[in-house]
Amino acid sequence: MAIEEVSTDAVAQFEKWFDEARKAEAVEVNAMVLSTVKADGRPSSRVVLLKGVENGAFLFYTNYESDKGRELARHNAVALNFFWPELERQVRIEGRCEKVAPEVSDEYFASRPRASQIGAWTSPQSEEIADRKALEDLQAAVENRFAGQEVPRPPHWGGYAVHPDMIEYWQGRPGRLHDRIRFEKEGQGWRRKRLAP
Repeated sequence: MAIEEVSTDAVAQFEKWFDEARKAEAVEVNAMVLSTVKADGRPSSRVVLLKGVENGAFLFYTNYESDKGRELARHNAVALNFFWPELERQVRIEGRCEKVAPEVSDEYFASRPRASQIGAWTSPQSEEIADRKALEDLQAAVENRFAGQEVPRPPHWGGYAVHPDMIEYWQGRPGRLHDRIRFEKEGQGWRRKRLAP
């Protein structure tokens, strides 16, 4: 992969690779590892789902009171990682994260299946619970509460936008002489450079 073959816009390059991964029927093409920073400075990672790329930002949704939500409230530096083994490709992203506007979260929440909407109200995400039955009892109570009506977005649930300042593209090659192209934010644009594998 010659550097000249890569877009000069880091996000446009991501959209190109994402589309190619989707066409290649990569498993869970929108699954990404989200890494946050704990209060003690230790990293914390989990898989979340990319729900869109808008205005150069990567969107995902979650419970604001979860471990990741509390970590993001303290420190908004994050890293994302996509891996598509079907294409021998990886994309690493670093940047800052902020909540999206409430109306954006409302719109996305309204598009979710009802069971997922009920689940957002049901789960005290990351909190200890007595057992599975306790969770099922909570679910039943929420279903009764919203029986016969639309489920509104809970105030503790919504979206985040990751604004990247670094995006790195890795393409696997024989003999481990892989291609690595890194973009770093520079003013309103991006600076590209090739890294040794």
